[in-house]
Amino acid sequence: MKYSQFLAVFLLMLLGAACQKTSTTSKLNLNQSTGTTPNVNTANTNVGGNNNLNVSTTVGRYINYSSSIVGETTGTKILFFHAPWCPQCRKLEQSINTGPIPENVTIMKVDYDSNQSLRQQFGVTLQTTMVLIDDAGQLVKKFNAYDDPSLERVVRELL
Repeated sequence: MKYSQFLAVFLLMLLGAACQKTSTTSKLNLNQSTGTTPNVNTANTNVGGNNNLNVSTTVGRYINYSSSIVGETTGTKILFFHAPWCPQCRKLEQSINTGPIPENVTIMKVDYDSNQSLRQQFGVTLQTTMVLIDDAGQLVKKFNAYDDPSLERVVRELL
């Protein structure tokens, strides 16, 4: 009887160790197959509140726009003029959230309705417009993703 109890405990420990090893291996394989870590989605948070924030970008990110975050972010910067009532904007946002956003790229979500001066500055007249800007915040290139609201298309057109 003691032998069967010992065997049952041993098998449970062996099974537990196998599950733990499989779980770790799965995580490693996921990161190795994509080459990046998952996107950080902060679309519903206020990122710009901390003026002392020093942001360094290596993996792709999707964050809310603020004028201060533009200067504090390194790497490629893309402004996404988004309206919550726009169905194509919601499709594009879903594509961005499922990613992957390329390494060293930050996509900043700009509220289309409340940022009229920014829209005028970059000549944006339609939601789903993506604007590639340089480190000084100047226009490099722009693309409207209304007809094909996908991250893949944005990357192809702007990068």
